[in-house]
Formats: sequence, C-alpha cells, structure tokens
Amino acid sequence: MEENQKLDSKQKSIVCISALTATGDIDQLKAQLNKGLDDGLTVIEIKEVLVQLYAYCGFPRSLNGITAFMAVLDERKAKGIHDLEGKAATPVNDPNKYQTGKKNLQTLTGKEEKTPSGANAFAPAIDKFLKEHLFADIFSRDMLTFQQRELITVAALAAMTGVAPQLQAHIGMAMNTGLNEHQFNDAFQLIDQVVNKTQGDIARTTLEKVIAARKQ
Repeated sequence: MEENQKLDSKQKSIVCISALTATGDIDQLKAQLNKGLDDGLTVIEIKEVLVQLYAYCGFPRSLNGITAFMAVLDERKAKGIHDLEGKAATPVNDPNKYQTGKKNLQTLTGKEEKTPSGANAFAPAIDKFLKEHLFADIFSRDMLTFQQRELITVAALAAMTGVAPQLQAHIGMAMNTGLNEHQFNDAFQLIDQVVNKTQGDIARTTLEKVIAARKQ
C-alpha cells in the first residue's frame, strides 16, 4: 500500500512553494503560487506556509514570498478569479509555551527530552526560542497539520545548501507524521526540477541515511 502512496497535488505545491521561497526564485515562485491555488490550497494555507518559512530561511525570503503572493492574488482578482480564503487559526491562550513546544517536539521526534543537549544546552536562548516560538507559537496554529509543516520544512531545507544535518533530523520527524520514502522521492524529484539536481541528490542521500538509521 505504501509503495502506491505518492504526494498529492496539494503536497506537491507545498514542496515547490517552500523550496522556491527558500531559494528566493520569485519568478518561479509566482508560477507555483498560482498552481497551488489552482490545486486547491486556500489563501490562508499558503500564507501560513510562507509565514512558517521565516523560521527556516529567514525573514527576508519569507517576506519576499509573501509580497510575491500578494501580487499573484491581485493579478488573479483582476482576472475575475475568486480564490478560497480558508479557515483562520483557532486562537490559542497558552500560559506555558515552553512545555507545549517541548511536547510538540517530542511528538515529532518520538523521543522524550529530559534535558536540553547539544546546541540547545550550549545556548539556552535558542532552546527557549525554538520551543516557545517555533514549536509552540507556530506549530500550535491549526491551519496546517504537523505533517504539512514538516513537509514545508523538509522542502525548504532540501533546497538550501549547508543544512544536511537539519534536513536529516526533519526527514525523521516527517516520517513520524506518516510521510513515507516514496513521497520523499516525489518531493526530491520536484527539488531536481525547481532548484537543481545537486540539491535533489543531497536530499536523496540524506533520506538514505535516515532510512538506514531507522532500520538499526
């Protein structure tokens, strides 16, 4: 059954939009934003993709992607195209965002974190920001699922250079949300097309490492 499971059109659009936002290729991005809307992504879902990406590729790329999306929506409106707005996030009042973020991260990794380690222990501020903002503030917004959010992250990291360790970690997290090897191969073929084959090859090699580690 898993062998027949491929990325659907919405997931493919998420991959392309995320990768092109991360690389800053605005011309290609505009085309993929149009395709994403045509494939059924709502305006709010695409906005949320672009907002989440600032945590992985920085505010400049994210803001450029949002500006490109604004232009695409204006062009479509001028043509008489009415796009589905979608459902806004449910308001969250969280008095303990650190614990929420920790819980969300443990859900994604499948591992209990007793104490911060590595970079998080060395720089406690980054541990706080990651858990309270990324994995609580952002991941608690219910316009996208954890699986969609991890697909966004994997696509962005696959498109970027020098982030293979983070890509490896997030492929594992994405697998824990239910994405499988065949879907990743679909995603990385899209990276070949919209970024370049070098990045696609790096992503496939990283995927192989994740699969090998999970078999041990």
